[in-house]
Amino acid sequence: MKIRTAYPYETRHEDLRIPVPDGAGGSTLLYARVWRPVTDAPVPALLEYLPHRLSDRTAPRDAQRHPWYAGHGYASVRVDARGHGNSEGLPGDACPAIGTADAAAVVEWLAGQPWCTGRVGMFGVGSGGTAALRIAALAPEPLKAVVTVCSTDDPYDDDGHYLGGSVAACATHSSAAAMLAHTARPPDPLFAGDDWRRMWLERLEAMEPLVHTWLDHQTRDDYWKGGSVREDYGAVRAAVLAVGGWHDPCRDTVLRLVEHLDPARVRGIIGPWPRGYPDEERPPGPAIGFLQETLRWWDHWLRDTDTDPGVMAGPLLRSWITGPHPPATVYEEMPGRWAGESAWPSPRVTHVAYPFQGPPQIVDSPQHTGLDAGRFTPCGSDADLPPDQRDEDAKSASFEFTVTEPLEVLGRPRVTLRLRMDVPFGQTVARLCDVAPDGSSTLLTHGVLDLSARAGRDRADAWPAGSAEDVTFELAGTGHTFAPGHRIRLAVSSAYWPWIWPRADSAGFTLDPAGSALELPVRAATGSATGSAATDADEAVDFEAPEHAEPLGVVVPVTLDPPRPGRLIVRDVAEGEWRLEVVPENGGTRVHPDGLEHTEQSVETYTIRENDPLSARTRSDWRIRHHRPDLAWDVTIETRSEIACDTGHFLTSDEVVCRHGQEVVFHRTWEKRIPRTAG
Repeated sequence: MKIRTAYPYETRHEDLRIPVPDGAGGSTLLYARVWRPVTDAPVPALLEYLPHRLSDRTAPRDAQRHPWYAGHGYASVRVDARGHGNSEGLPGDACPAIGTADAAAVVEWLAGQPWCTGRVGMFGVGSGGTAALRIAALAPEPLKAVVTVCSTDDPYDDDGHYLGGSVAACATHSSAAAMLAHTARPPDPLFAGDDWRRMWLERLEAMEPLVHTWLDHQTRDDYWKGGSVREDYGAVRAAVLAVGGWHDPCRDTVLRLVEHLDPARVRGIIGPWPRGYPDEERPPGPAIGFLQETLRWWDHWLRDTDTDPGVMAGPLLRSWITGPHPPATVYEEMPGRWAGESAWPSPRVTHVAYPFQGPPQIVDSPQHTGLDAGRFTPCGSDADLPPDQRDEDAKSASFEFTVTEPLEVLGRPRVTLRLRMDVPFGQTVARLCDVAPDGSSTLLTHGVLDLSARAGRDRADAWPAGSAEDVTFELAGTGHTFAPGHRIRLAVSSAYWPWIWPRADSAGFTLDPAGSALELPVRAATGSATGSAATDADEAVDFEAPEHAEPLGVVVPVTLDPPRPGRLIVRDVAEGEWRLEVVPENGGTRVHPDGLEHTEQSVETYTIRENDPLSARTRSDWRIRHHRPDLAWDVTIETRSEIACDTGHFLTSDEVVCRHGQEVVFHRTWEKRIPRTAG
């Protein structure tokens, strides 16, 4: 990583409060930090807007990129969403919008400042990238361009709430539990002043676990459609640079955006990365010079003089095609190469069918099938990615196809399965694996279908018991080269815990290979990750090495406590029970240059008995501490979130305890039974 210290402009930064309408004729002040170049001339503004607290949680990341943009002649602005961090107001629902009206008002406010040219860009990763994309769909006039990273255009089926109509157990639980813990954190008195306690208590009283809302909407209804850019791509008028990683669950957003937006105003990049900005050097790499790449994008769309007119002359989609690799939970760098496509769908990609062979098979997978799926949202940790899939494959019906010459795939595989089921409800999961000559099985991608959603995610249709039907669904996108001598394996299971919540009334199904097939998006043999020559478009794909601004200077104190394993599986042989323990990212203590001590500790637990779908349980425990010794400010937040299920309901339990010193200032428990109406 190159650290940049010299720029075309000197910079300065200030903290300020931006007024946005409160809906009652007044205004709410959102906390913002602005980095600007030292110049008398107005400059374009760049906005990153999200709920994740700019004064502590994202401060190290913000310091890497906002000063860098300012040094290159942009006003770079980071804003905390309403009811979060040091912003006024009460926290709201994360869907259908993360304060989209507020963010649009911030865009208008920035455009009206004397130091701004009136042109604004938005960028962000994860929820911040999704916010940028949603604001682009609102089309405020000053917003000319966005860079959206690891974001979703469809919060129902592509953002960890539901998968193919099934409840995404680990992702829904993990996201809701984390949001509850983060929302309970107080404003910082160093920035919010003496009013911090009143603001905090008002937030806590208004807080509601998001899991209630998410489980109240189990089909793709108007709630989800209201936050979905996918409903109307034509509403997006700003130019969009969409970026994702093959190991991020939202990677298909990039493929859909380059397909449906105006090709004169969109470009896409998909690398081998987990969730995060692709210059953070989180494994797997290689990382790219993302700041330099986005600077060219901003210069093209936000300035009168385009310094690099070739920005839109390159490929519509640039993607990393991985080469064969053994299964592992972490890779420092993924083998492969960059490939370029001038259109999407690409004329070089053809769906090739691989029909299944053999007699009908009963598929009734043990309930703990899926424990080796890896982390739903990898973040670059050592235990993120799926290990060898041979154990999972043994719990599935597997179909194999021999590879005789290099076979390159790019896009979304598709499966058609002829199924017979004797009960009204069930689930099916298809996994695509690369099997090496030594028998090791590397998971490339997978897809899920709750069979009640086979006619659409907006409905729940029972299966006519005892009947046979053909169902077709897509797997998540992938870019990969199968080497000669390897085998393509498509494994089908009826369970996938904890990625999807099991159906209490499911009894598996019979899969008939006759009429069943895998369709692979095969890219024409114009180059491969194993060494053959690439096309001119492929050779045109090149990125600079990563560089950042100087780091913030956060100190991580040395501790003698042994770290918890990132993913730990425990089996109770006598009870047939399996427990998965997961430690999310960002754990431990960090001391900021302004004296803040910030500590996060959390663990997620997923439990199930191998023959009992009603035994499924999730639990998250969070402990967060904010401490400023010089201000005698010592705040602790502890939360517990749990989900279980009976034959007809989801059962949720959440608890929040907040302390200032030894004083308990807030304690509340929520218990709710939510009817299970669909996935």
